[in-house]
Amino acid sequence: MAPAMTMVTPMPEAAVRAGPRPRRVPQRTCVGCASVTAKRQLVRIVRGLDGEVRPDATGKAPGRGAYLHAVRSCWATALKKKRLEHALKVALSPSSVEALAAFAAELPEEVPA
Repeated sequence: MAPAMTMVTPMPEAAVRAGPRPRRVPQRTCVGCASVTAKRQLVRIVRGLDGEVRPDATGKAPGRGAYLHAVRSCWATALKKKRLEHALKVALSPSSVEALAAFAAELPEEVPA
């Protein structure tokens, strides 16, 4: 009697790694248009520990943060519909609204292609 031949099954493709995994890109939601985008493409607005609301250029200031696209339309929507106030859980003072509107006035109307 001949010895039984055993079949070797190949490894499933899912088990074989092609290389290192790509880095995960942090995602954030724009308060103005509610679209999810990479964190680095958004501007962070922070309610500081003193209660003042201001743009955060570094993205690392302590306090509660919200994110907006660097486009005037998103800023106008967030300020007009009070989405920024809701996200930061604070009532914006008229001086804060003016400062944020002045910052938004410097931004482009639409994202450059």
